[in-house]
Amino acid sequence: MYYVNREQLELRLQCIPSIAEAMREIGAGWNGSKVEGLAQERALHLAIETVTDVGSYLIDGFIMRDASSYEDIIEINAEEQVFPRELTPVLIELVRLRKPLVQEYYAWPSQERHPFLAVLPDVLETFASSVRQYVERELGAFHT
Repeated sequence: MYYVNREQLELRLQCIPSIAEAMREIGAGWNGSKVEGLAQERALHLAIETVTDVGSYLIDGFIMRDASSYEDIIEINAEEQVFPRELTPVLIELVRLRKPLVQEYYAWPSQERHPFLAVLPDVLETFASSVRQYVERELGAFHT
């Protein structure tokens, strides 16, 4: 029997529309200001944390193999067909941004618009719907 904390998964998945909307807004009006740079960094950081938190909950709840890194969280979920295979490279590149954003923030080129602002909103939305479909497929419908 699996114990998947659907409430915690859903709390995190519910953040994705706001993150995606912020990325679209930042990308559309980009002028390289400090505020935009910091907003971009925060949106990317939240995307990373959301994807890895959700992936970790799935790994723990469905008793998948242990992850050894952030990239491994993505690879394990891809192997389990949690999301479409074509998302895997983008999500791996996303989680690879964690170290530069969190540990090497002083060197982050915040005045530059990151190319992920253009593609990540759709990827995140597909990720969220795919996770919900996966959980429903594996456990059945969730009723509160």
